[in-house]
Amino acid sequence: MTHPTAVREAARLIAIEAARAYVANIRPIDLNNPGVLVGHLMAAETLLMDIVTAHTEPTEGAAR
Repeated sequence: MTHPTAVREAARLIAIEAARAYVANIRPIDLNNPGVLVGHLMAAETLLMDIVTAHTEPTEGAAR
């Protein structure tokens, strides 16, 4: 699905801002608690996948 350039740019900014906000709100992590570590890794992976998706989806009028 293609989206207008302005919509794609907004999606990119939102994805990056979500990752930045997540990292900014991480407090000291208990490295002895594997559940917390896995949770942070899974959240980070999801945020990174959102960033990749926002940057790889085609925009309207883009060459295919």
